[in-house]
Amino acid sequence: MPDLSPVASKFILHWGELGTRWGISRTVAQIHALLYLSGRPLHAEEICETLDLARSNVSTALKELQNWGIVRVVHIMGDRRDHFESMKDVFEMFRVIMNERKRREIDPTLVLLRESVSDVQRVKGTDPLTKERLEGMLEFFELSNSWAEQIQKTPTPILLKAVKLGERAFKMLGFTS
Repeated sequence: MPDLSPVASKFILHWGELGTRWGISRTVAQIHALLYLSGRPLHAEEICETLDLARSNVSTALKELQNWGIVRVVHIMGDRRDHFESMKDVFEMFRVIMNERKRREIDPTLVLLRESVSDVQRVKGTDPLTKERLEGMLEFFELSNSWAEQIQKTPTPILLKAVKLGERAFKMLGFTS
């Protein structure tokens, strides 16, 4: 069982709280944080003991993390138990999470917005404000979707350079804060 340093404990607790704000259970987020910080794959019993969690909660959380694609099963020679490890590349991990959230949340919303805009353009007597707001929302979601797809395709070193341009890029566009 890994001993947690005060810094690791603080991070795991915070990641659990952050997870709840993102709509993810505290347990799922804490297990992810533990696996992310761990220098080796952990089996479920180690996770239970380290975080003082019930085995059933850990099993459910590990399945969810695997469904998200950020935790995978690892087999250790001579040990029949499944061990688990988190992705370690932060940029790749957030790409996977972003892609999964896009698939679960943005894609269905885009379908609904496209249908709604089509409907309000077809149906006579639709409130002009409703039409305007739905079209604005669709435009926002289309732009966000395009941005997310670009992020998925951009290699990490290029993405880092683009992000680090930050303030200079805004100045080139004529924006100063």
